This record gives sequence, structure tokens and C-alpha cells, in this order.
Amino acid sequence: MIDLVAAARPNFMKIAPVLRAMEASGCGLSARIVHTGQHYDEGMSDVFFRDLGIREPDVHLGVGSGTHGVQTGRVLAAYEGHLLSASPRPAVTVVVGDVNSTMACALAAVKLEVPVAHVEAGLRSFDRSMPEEINRLVTDAVAELLLVSEPAGEENLRKEGIADGRIVYVGNVMIDTLMAELPAAKALGAPSARGLDEGSYAYVTLHRPSNVDEPARLVEVLSLLEAAASRLPVAFPVHPRTRARLEAAGLWSRASRAAGLRLFEPLSYREALGLMASARFVLTDSGGIQEETTVLGVPCLTLRPNTERPVTVSQGTNTVIGEDTSRALAFVEEILAGRYKPGQPIAGWDGHAAERVVAALVERYGS
Repeated sequence: MIDLVAAARPNFMKIAPVLRAMEASGCGLSARIVHTGQHYDEGMSDVFFRDLGIREPDVHLGVGSGTHGVQTGRVLAAYEGHLLSASPRPAVTVVVGDVNSTMACALAAVKLEVPVAHVEAGLRSFDRSMPEEINRLVTDAVAELLLVSEPAGEENLRKEGIADGRIVYVGNVMIDTLMAELPAAKALGAPSARGLDEGSYAYVTLHRPSNVDEPARLVEVLSLLEAAASRLPVAFPVHPRTRARLEAAGLWSRASRAAGLRLFEPLSYREALGLMASARFVLTDSGGIQEETTVLGVPCLTLRPNTERPVTVSQGTNTVIGEDTSRALAFVEEILAGRYKPGQPIAGWDGHAAERVVAALVERYGS
């Protein structure tokens, strides 16, 4: 028995292929799905389980929202309580990604001598102001098995003194989900349903504190979106956190009235994927979308000063813009002029990473 922990929207795309691969392999391992409830509203959580064909969680910790410390503490205590009463206790706790629940469940497990395997280990932005970076560092420090998604991950872990025997390059499980879901996503016809022409609009996601928490920065970002929307329609599914910041700053009305800027509620995974796959380009501060656009061959402009996924820049379609909105607009013009760089294939981003994850788990914990 393994515990497979999911907490927030990106996690669901990563556990779905692992569950499928485990069931298809006949490996003898069974998974207990533990949903921490870090994303707890229907639009950000339950709909993803349905869309991705993930069965109902076996354990739901129901921690909800809170500050980083409050949320992390709640998850740690709740998962510890689960482990103390679980029958059977898991042979390994598998955590994915870099959200608060990833670190909290890893800490709870190792303190009770349950080994931890980290899917997507080794990613580093080298920016400790990002909560996700702290989560990644702590999780990798305590994990026994480090399952790496891109070449830089192996290099980072070795520099941190992690023994080679704990590191396994498996590739990118989120790309497994993308490849499995892309036909159904395209069949939805999301662009036309939203009044958009394929290849003739931009797609935006924004939620990180560095872009949305400070009103002055939020004004800069909104001005960028308005400028882009003067060149082509901009589809913007608004994260609940971002909407709250826009409303608090008195900017929601301005955003709603901006010509060419189409504001949506959070989308299902398939609808979001369908819109992204047919976009002319993407503006984002999401790590996962940097990966997805690379595989889709869609230009991606990342509104952050760094990335923990450098292969998306060196081989993929991603450009790290930083906070310079004029630079972002210059790249928009490059894209619209057809002068933007093409992407290249990346090792292990082939739709079979989850099979390699399961093989690594079986080799170490199968007995």
C-alpha cells in the first residue's frame, strides 16, 4: 500500500497517470488517495477528479485555506493523524509538486519513519522568496526517492549532496496527462464556444503574489493585458486569488471593461487545455503551463524573474520575461510577426513518465 497525496489543481494532473499506470501494470502495489483539501472549492478541485477520471479520494483531510504557516501546520497535523490510525500504514508516501501539502505530508511521514518519494524532485528557481522553492528544498531533503522530471533536476540534487542511488530520471508525468487528454480537450471546441478563432487569441493565467498582491504591480500587469488585447483577443480565466486582489485594488471593473480582454471563471482542465493548445501565445506565471506550452509548441511568456524549469527555455517555447512589461510586449510583436523560436523535444516528456514512476516504486518498495 502506498499513500498518493494530492492537494491542489496541478497535483491532480500528476497523480492521474500514476494511478492509471499502477492499475495497468499489475505490479501488486495499491494506492490510497489522500486529498488534503488545500484546494477545496468545486471549481479548483472536484471537477478535476471528474475530468481526469480519478476515483474519489480514500482519505480527505479537509484542511482548507489559510496563511502558509496555518495551512502547512493543519496538513502536517491532519496527515500525521491519518498515519497514526491508518491500517495498513503505507510502505511509502508519494508526494508530487511543490505546494504546501507536499512539504507538510513529507515531514509528517518521515517523522513517523514512513519513507517519502517525491515526484518532480530537484526543480529549483533559486529564489527563496517563493514559498514553492522552500517546499521543494525541504521535501527533497527528507525524501528517500527523488523522481526527476527534467535534466536540471538531477544536476541540482547532486549539487545538494543527494546520492545517485536516490535519484531516478522518470520524465514529466504532467505531460502524460496532457497527451492523454488532448484529443478530448480539442473535441470540446473551447475556442469557438468562447467566441474565439483558433490561433488568433492569447491565453493568460496569473496568480503568484509577485504579480497580483501589490496594487502597483497589478496595475502594470493589467496594463500589459490591455495592450496585448489591443492586438488580439485575450482569454483570461481568473484565479479566485487574482480576482480577490483585483477587486480589493478597485481594478475589477477596469479589467471587465477592457476591450478585447475576455474574463472567465476558472476552467475545467480540458477546457483550459483546449484553449491553451489553440492560442497564438500564452502569458503566465505558472510553472506547469511553461511545460505544457513547450509540448504543445505554443509560445510562452513567463511573467517571473526566474524559472525552476529551465529546459522549457533552453529546449522549449518559453521565455522568462521578468517584470519588464515593455519586454513582454516586444516579444508579443515577435510572436505575431512569426519570428519566435521553435521548441525541441525533451527526453522523458513522452507520455510514459508515469510508467517509469511505477517501475521505480516497485523496484524500491514492491516487496
